[in-house]
Amino acid sequence: MLAIVLLISAVAHLLIPEFYAPMIPSFISVELANILAAITEFITAVLLLIPSYKKWGGIAFMGLMVAFLPLHIWDMFRDDPVVGPQPITTIRLIFQFVFIYAGWWIFKKYN
Repeated sequence: MLAIVLLISAVAHLLIPEFYAPMIPSFISVELANILAAITEFITAVLLLIPSYKKWGGIAFMGLMVAFLPLHIWDMFRDDPVVGPQPITTIRLIFQFVFIYAGWWIFKKYN
């Protein structure tokens, strides 16, 4: 299931990059960020789908969620958060830590 969500997100980064643009800080190229996110999410999804590479998919997913963590923290403190009002950004940030743990759990389970 997680791999399918990542595949859909990877495709979305390429087909509708404007959806992700508000989450990307102005000092980062929107085009480059979307391309790199799409590639990383695609590779992570493939790793999660191949049983012998699932542990690496878990650690890759954990790394991806850690890499996205600053964006969610930054969004939480914006005057007009992208994700929604302040309570929603707090919940989203909590889920980010759940996702990080999920990656670690997959790594440990298949290690």
